[in-house]
Amino acid sequence: MRPSVVPILFSPPSATRRTTLRKSHVLVVDDEELYRRALERILKRVGHEVLTARDGSEAVGVVSSRPVDLVLCDVKMPGINGLELVRQIHEIEPDLPCIVITGYSSAENSVEALRAGAFWYLEKPFEQERLDVVRRLVEQAIEHGRLKAENRLLHSALRSKYKFDNIVGRSAALQKVLATVEKVADTESTVLITGESGTGKELIARALHYNSRRADRMLVTVNCGAIPEELLESELFGHVKGAFTNAVHHREGRFSLANGGTIFLDEIGDMSPNLQVKLLRVLQERTFEPVGSSKTIKVDVRIIAATNQDLPNLIEAKAFRQDLYYRLNVLPIEVPPLRQRPDDIPLLVHHFLDTARQERNSPVESIGDEAMRRLMDHEWPGNVRELENVVERLAVLSCDKQVGLMDLPEQFQGIPDIRPLAPVVPSTGLSFNETVEQLESELILQALERTHWNKNQAAQLLGLNRTTLLEKIKKRGLTPPA
Repeated sequence: MRPSVVPILFSPPSATRRTTLRKSHVLVVDDEELYRRALERILKRVGHEVLTARDGSEAVGVVSSRPVDLVLCDVKMPGINGLELVRQIHEIEPDLPCIVITGYSSAENSVEALRAGAFWYLEKPFEQERLDVVRRLVEQAIEHGRLKAENRLLHSALRSKYKFDNIVGRSAALQKVLATVEKVADTESTVLITGESGTGKELIARALHYNSRRADRMLVTVNCGAIPEELLESELFGHVKGAFTNAVHHREGRFSLANGGTIFLDEIGDMSPNLQVKLLRVLQERTFEPVGSSKTIKVDVRIIAATNQDLPNLIEAKAFRQDLYYRLNVLPIEVPPLRQRPDDIPLLVHHFLDTARQERNSPVESIGDEAMRRLMDHEWPGNVRELENVVERLAVLSCDKQVGLMDLPEQFQGIPDIRPLAPVVPSTGLSFNETVEQLESELILQALERTHWNKNQAAQLLGLNRTTLLEKIKKRGLTPPA
């Protein structure tokens, strides 16, 4: 039997009352017109667009045909009841929040509604003093639904971003690495990624996670070399209140946050021996204790580690545990340095230029052949990270659509490539000084012509100070062609 109390409508909003900036679409589902219209008026007063349906079947049709931000549905309805309606709606729109309304409040009904997937529940009647509670609950449910949808989109974008065909490079060395990543991504085994600094080890770790069955859960990254040793244990495993000075609150560690997902331990070679023992236990037993606690916590987490150090050498130096190395090195992946895959440099350069145009409105569209050859001949001790920084500098400083040799940083200039001079045969009575003057003038003219009379660049090309070059140009009366 339904309650006989008629809900009291909102009083007109005061001037100070907060209003919703963006109108949301709320679907109200109730077989009784009195309650349906009452909720419609309440929600319209606070700025929502309201749709209505008389039963579950009509509600499913509305959700299937147009965007809805929230569903408010009665539990007791003929045909499809409210709990079944919530289940059917989530099959159509998994992120759409639903609030169920009941006039038969009980703990059992409330738990059943939450198990069905409802965001929360409301009890009839909506008395005046509870109307603000209703409004806040509606706004919270709508925001929760938007965050869920945004989170799902972000996960989808990340999975797309870290697909194997989106990793830039076609060299045999890189393709071999990607083939290994593809094979082991969807396993549960621990992976150890090695390689020089800047080669893209974190990119490989992300590709492993977002191409695995754990992709919908968190990837938690910890740089073991960037966190002081005394704080790293708390960062990894968390701590309880009072565990140490300034531990005024309980804090979850990174392993707890990564439960069900993946944890990426970068710079694992910098971890202290004391923490290596505790990490070994996590690898063996999948359990740990927060700092200051005797409670054992069990986690389901995949571990990916990376280092730019030679771990076997660290083992010989007694700086890294051999048993931990064997636990980590189940699936080894070595990322080659950039100098071993020069064929990837043009692809990476154009990729970074495209990024600079999109993010910084850079005018640069391409790079000249000679400049590209210089980039490909460079050793790249900083690998891909160094290349990215160089391209970003070129994109920011260059005003032309194409980067030329003279636009490159000084370390790429090398020996000036000036065409050989024709031999000068001194005529009778021509002094040595005059011959040198003639040769020097010709050399200066060639440098000026190559740089389109840019005196700064010509001075760099000749290895002279700008003031020295200006003096020589003035002394010889050299001028650009008309």
